[in-house]
Amino acid sequence: MKQSDPINNIRNIGIIAHIDAGKTTVTERVLFYTGRSHKIGEVHDGAAVMDWMVDEQERGITITSAVTTCHWKQGEIQIIDTPGHVDFTIEVERSLRVLDGAIGVFCAVGGVEPQSETVWRQADKYRVPKMAFINKLDRIGADFFGTVEMMKERLHANPLILQLPVGIEEGFCGIIDLIHMKQIVWDNDTLGATYSEEDIPDELLESARIHREKLLETVAEVDDGIMEAYLSENFIDIDRILTAIRSATIQLKLVPVFCGSALKNKGIQPLLDGIVRFLPSPMDVPPIKGIHPDTAEAVLCKPSDKAPLAALIFKVSMMEGRKLAFIRIYSGKITAGDEVYNPSRKTKEKLSRILRMHANKRERIDAAGTGSIVGIVGLKDSSTGDTLCSRNHPVLLEKIEFYEPVISVAVEPKTHADQEKIEQVLEKFLAEDPTLRIQKDEDTGQTILSGMGELHLEIIISRMLREFNTRVNVGKPQVVYRETIKNETEAAAVFDREIAGQHHYGDVRLKLIPLPRGSGNRFKAEIKPGIISDNFIGPIQTGITESLSSGPLMGYPVVDVEAVLIGGGFKESLGSELAYKVSASMACKDALAKGEPFLLDPIMRVEVYVPESFVGDVIGDLHTRKAKIESITAGKGIQIIHTTVPLAHMFGYSTSLRSATQGRGTFTMQFSRFDRC
Repeated sequence: MKQSDPINNIRNIGIIAHIDAGKTTVTERVLFYTGRSHKIGEVHDGAAVMDWMVDEQERGITITSAVTTCHWKQGEIQIIDTPGHVDFTIEVERSLRVLDGAIGVFCAVGGVEPQSETVWRQADKYRVPKMAFINKLDRIGADFFGTVEMMKERLHANPLILQLPVGIEEGFCGIIDLIHMKQIVWDNDTLGATYSEEDIPDELLESARIHREKLLETVAEVDDGIMEAYLSENFIDIDRILTAIRSATIQLKLVPVFCGSALKNKGIQPLLDGIVRFLPSPMDVPPIKGIHPDTAEAVLCKPSDKAPLAALIFKVSMMEGRKLAFIRIYSGKITAGDEVYNPSRKTKEKLSRILRMHANKRERIDAAGTGSIVGIVGLKDSSTGDTLCSRNHPVLLEKIEFYEPVISVAVEPKTHADQEKIEQVLEKFLAEDPTLRIQKDEDTGQTILSGMGELHLEIIISRMLREFNTRVNVGKPQVVYRETIKNETEAAAVFDREIAGQHHYGDVRLKLIPLPRGSGNRFKAEIKPGIISDNFIGPIQTGITESLSSGPLMGYPVVDVEAVLIGGGFKESLGSELAYKVSASMACKDALAKGEPFLLDPIMRVEVYVPESFVGDVIGDLHTRKAKIESITAGKGIQIIHTTVPLAHMFGYSTSLRSATQGRGTFTMQFSRFDRC
């Protein structure tokens, strides 16, 4: 940040929307018109500045949130372009956590699409002031007012229309500014870089006056001063209107609505004006609160360069093999070479380099102050969600919530060389992506990779090959069942054999009793003293435990069984630990086979979030998956279905749910218990 730039001029904003609404296209125009880029990069050509990853360029979608900084008039705008695909929701979540404002981009044809609802709710959760940009007004089927109505219905927003489109679909040629009552027309020869303000044509004047009146009515409802002037029919100064809109936007009472066509280079400059005029600076939002790590007292972090340092790491990225941490500075300032404190891990960290980011390009800077979003190189132990502060004024900021993964695949290296690299590569992905989980399944020997969706895991596997030249075979993980018995049963076994010149004798009689689900396995000895020496009770228990690790049906572990030692025999000087261990194992296997064994399914607790109109279809699909519906509760515009489902029937559910709900449904899943198939 330039030293002359006051904190009041900073705007930290995010571009949020459903996939393919035009977020990255809008960002590319913003960079071009602010002079940050010298040419416009198009998403469909794979040349967008903000979509720098190879997978992003090939697929034409945003996968990772990218940070850049540009200047417009008096404002310094720090932008985070976020993904629109549901699999990368965490990228939006952690970006919104550190932003002061957001622009929701809506396709005028698709309206408020499913992921738009999700990201809007995330922004509401963090109380982020928002503006809306209705894009693609040049497309066939575009409906400006229909999209505004959908904002009211689906987002429960209070949209304030500041602009009207001039023409629609192929006839879209400009916009009407309702505040200044001017028509704005862009020059196609300069790629929209120049535009002119004209008087509103007579045929559009009446419609413009009606909508300006509605604008004043809406603002009057949230501002007492405007209401008084409006009711008195006094002239209301434009500056007064702008001030009232800004105040209402920051208080989340209104959502200013802009319009245009980013691809046709129309509507971006007024949107930039709106960002500077209506969205808050770090001084306009309430100071962030943290807690003292030792006393748990509340700590207020004032937005000032002179205040003690408080910064949050909201993203970690591995660039060219080095760990790059993205931080938002809430108070204080940092200088390259500074030593800072991480209260979560109780460690000191050194800031080797401070970088101003422009997508994947980096510019070294000496210092950064309050409100800045910068990259840091040199952090060793710190990761996403950690706080950086000064040792003398420790503060712990609220951590970022991460979603639990819902889909898993099994991966195994293709060659011995890949085997050596795979663990290191996966560790790097874990450091970068907090929604990724990796575990070694001891029962199947597979490495299980779990993530937010099929596309999420596809991208990880693609990056393993592209960035680290690590090849893996990918398959579905096996569902690990459990086995148990239905009936109480008894069995006996004698081991009487000479091995390597030594005689071994063991005689064991067991009873197996089925236990309630979730009880685990138990062992007890109910024999009279002298029947079996106490020295052999331990080996008998070991033999039983080993035999319960592999059941008679399909070799899965046996659970919820009590093994009771009820008898046996003993021969002086012939008994051995080996003999009693083996005989106990034989008796246990025999008893298991006679006890009517059956399989237990892993049962998952699932919560499905569904718009009301799709509840019937979703419940029908869940029934085909042998789900038990426990309850349905109402949320804000959605129904939440609480159910339990066998894990084996949940593979591919993410795709099925999106198909059944036009992509608007989401779900969470976690292990509940093992139960009978």
